[in-house]
Amino acid sequence: MKKTKRKGFNFFRSYYDVFNELENDDKLAFIEALLDKQFLGINPTDLKGLAKFAWISQVNSIDSQVKGYEDKTGVKLAPTVGGSERVENTPTEQVQVEVEEKGKVQGVFSPEQFLSWFNDSRTKLLQKPSNSNYLSSVDKNYLEILTNRYKGEDFGKAFHNLCNDKWANESNQIIPKHFLKPENFDKYLQIEQKPLLTKKQKINRGWAI
Repeated sequence: MKKTKRKGFNFFRSYYDVFNELENDDKLAFIEALLDKQFLGINPTDLKGLAKFAWISQVNSIDSQVKGYEDKTGVKLAPTVGGSERVENTPTEQVQVEVEEKGKVQGVFSPEQFLSWFNDSRTKLLQKPSNSNYLSSVDKNYLEILTNRYKGEDFGKAFHNLCNDKWANESNQIIPKHFLKPENFDKYLQIEQKPLLTKKQKINRGWAI
């Protein structure tokens, strides 16, 4: 049993909303990371894909709760491991993601973090390696627009639908440049989400991938 001096914490609605948008494996990874941070002060070091994106979208709220507990009680939780999925704000390289904590609190989602999430998610959903490593200045501007307008779960849904789109698969357009264009993002977000097709299922349907 993991030992902790903390007895409890407020479980915000935003944690629940993000949790409900994840698949079972990602749900487990996210909730374990959340509990370890809240009770033990341990930062996750191995989150991937949508679980990592969910963590990034909530990390400011989580860190604020832990700091509030430590400041109020004078009890220091166990030393943290690794680094938080968050970096200091530099306007040219980072954009803000709106997260909820008794109102609106600003978090950070950088282009580097987006690319990490994109590659992890693409590898998992398409069942093949992804190594996108560049965003143009236009892509970064689009990322800023989208993260000011949408939540993390919206990114997950839009990307799921992009990976399920026949044209995008056949045209090799499951790339940041196509995904981040606001009109494309909006289109994929509005599509009814259906079970993700596997690579084998796509081939059986005659998709030229």
